[in-house]
Amino acid sequence: MSQNCLVKIGPKTISNSFDFFHCCLSKPQYFDEHALILFKHQYTNNLIYRRYCQQIGKSIKSVHKVDEIPFLPISFFRSHKVYSSNKPHEIVFESSRTTSEVPSKHFVQDVKIYEKSFLTGFENILGSVSDYAILALLPTYLERKNASIIYMVNALIRYSRNPDSSFYLKEYQTLASQLKKFNRQHKKNILFGLSSALLEFAQQYPLQLKNTIVMETGGTKGMSQEISKQELHDRLKKAFGLTSIHSEYGMTELLSQAYSVSDYILKTPPWMKIWIADVTDPFEILGYNKTGAIHVIDLANIDSCSFIATQDLGKLKSESTFELMGRFDHADIRGCNLLFN
Repeated sequence: MSQNCLVKIGPKTISNSFDFFHCCLSKPQYFDEHALILFKHQYTNNLIYRRYCQQIGKSIKSVHKVDEIPFLPISFFRSHKVYSSNKPHEIVFESSRTTSEVPSKHFVQDVKIYEKSFLTGFENILGSVSDYAILALLPTYLERKNASIIYMVNALIRYSRNPDSSFYLKEYQTLASQLKKFNRQHKKNILFGLSSALLEFAQQYPLQLKNTIVMETGGTKGMSQEISKQELHDRLKKAFGLTSIHSEYGMTELLSQAYSVSDYILKTPPWMKIWIADVTDPFEILGYNKTGAIHVIDLANIDSCSFIATQDLGKLKSESTFELMGRFDHADIRGCNLLFN
């Protein structure tokens, strides 16, 4: 490992995950080196990831560059414990699900890494959280209690140190009154919202917002019909008198988020990168402006798996920006159906 990064690493393990992540934050120019170190660490210590790599013919000896690192299909988080630490976990985040689904589970060894990641990522794009009142309209997640986004937004509310920061369940009238008050006070605020809840709120309480960033977090469960992201944004802009709707891209299986810099273009923090793979061949990486499956390297995911093949579609626009285009929930991708006992 580079001497510029003063984290002790033994032959088989990273000795301190939080210190390693701090190193990733302070030395972003060594992203590739950090990713390769994490690959070796997780290959060695994560049985599920190692066996997947072996199934596709990859090993520590055969991976020498970042673009040779295998991405674990995200479905494994539903069927296996994807964990790279010999220490007990602090918390388990679970994904949303229907009655017939098994939720994804993300075992987090050190929740301080998650807090450092989401707070630094937020402030990289949006500035100091203390500049805003943080409002949250996340009813489905709030009812589950173990969603990572609830943990994140609750911490942002705490860090904002603003008495007007709060969660809302279905109190649309109260939320509308608060937003009107912010208009009168010229007070900056961010409304994090589940897409379906934001749309329902917008239909019942259209407002001309002046000091509000509307941050949709995805999630269309509960909608009577599926709509495109463009249609969602268009409806919200019209209802709220806004020129743009912001987006947050994160998931249960990650510890980092991307935020939009325009309606449809999202920017990753320096410790998170996007690769785009061919939908029919997840081992073929595509170039810029080509539609494919989103693969993520998240250097914060030290004690789980940092290399995840999602079921989202997108286009890479630059080294740090991408366009989110939708999902392929039932895709039968070669490499994703490898099973082992």
